[in-house]
Amino acid sequence: MNPDRDHEAEKSESYNTLRETMESCIFCQIVAGEIASYTVFEDDVTLAFLDHRPLFPGHCLLVPKTHYGTLLDLPTALLTPLMSNTQLLARAVERGLEAHGSFVAINNRISQSVPHLHIHVVPRHRKDGLKGFFWPRRPYKDESSIVAVQQALCITIAKLRTEPIS
Repeated sequence: MNPDRDHEAEKSESYNTLRETMESCIFCQIVAGEIASYTVFEDDVTLAFLDHRPLFPGHCLLVPKTHYGTLLDLPTALLTPLMSNTQLLARAVERGLEAHGSFVAINNRISQSVPHLHIHVVPRHRKDGLKGFFWPRRPYKDESSIVAVQQALCITIAKLRTEPIS
């Protein structure tokens, strides 16, 4: 038995599993530009796009560009940029869509529809009907509605990025 050879084989198997996961991951495909999305924000670490099955118009998903299955898998060094961008996105949905507040959520495995870490940022309005964890989906009525929300968020994010953070 050769421990070095066993360790190398284990690393190779782990790499192959990750590569296969990334190739089949819809969010990795969106990040790679292989699947179209309505992007509202992008930097070196993250990508934010409109959810195709929104709770409300403006429901965004923020994903790290590198594949991490859950928040528990994310390297500590990426927590600050991920959360800073979550905060930016929450500000943008509130200001750009005139929302009264926002809902921010992360699922780890249970109820996680795509096994790639993603943060839901959802605009909220008083008496919008969202109660507890019952999340009825409300599709956009047409593509022009999606594009209008996308543009409003992109413009607001660009403005917010130039303002000092208070």
